[in-house]
Amino acid sequence: MSATPASSASAAAPAPRGNLFVLMGVSGSGKTTIGELLAQRLSIPFLDADDYHPEANKAKMHAGHPLTDEDRWPWLATLNGLLRDHAQQGTGCVLACSALKAIYRDKLENGMPHGAIGFILLEGSRDLISSRLAARHHEFMSSTLLDSQFATLEEPEDAFKICNDRTPDEVVDDILQQEHLA
Repeated sequence: MSATPASSASAAAPAPRGNLFVLMGVSGSGKTTIGELLAQRLSIPFLDADDYHPEANKAKMHAGHPLTDEDRWPWLATLNGLLRDHAQQGTGCVLACSALKAIYRDKLENGMPHGAIGFILLEGSRDLISSRLAARHHEFMSSTLLDSQFATLEEPEDAFKICNDRTPDEVVDDILQQEHLA
């Protein structure tokens, strides 16, 4: 079995200091899978925003209720602090976070220069994402929330948009090329 070009060509040097990326999209779009691989290939830390939700948010989502903006503000402030810490340390990071609304992305960028974070929107058809959600078990994210996530999504104008309908290696290769890191 031969190595794919993606696994051999992209395992190059570590990313330049300060790379901050937010992989965004609805639940099931592949944020964690793609984010972990991207972080590995760039030799920078991976953070999953779900790990930073307070218990009350997790319980609400597990019960099938969408979060309100008020539920999200403290969580987004925590994520902003993490991003700022990684920026200040020069380590960079990849954060998997839905970041569905422009105001959420603004909160993530708070206190940093505009453009300091590379937002990457992982897209996919409703059918593709529904099938992914049906095939997995998530700690608190109910598949019944998918419609509310699609309804909430405000597509960013300045994000790199990529359809996540191929292998993770192919998607990450495209991200690395787009971000001029390959």
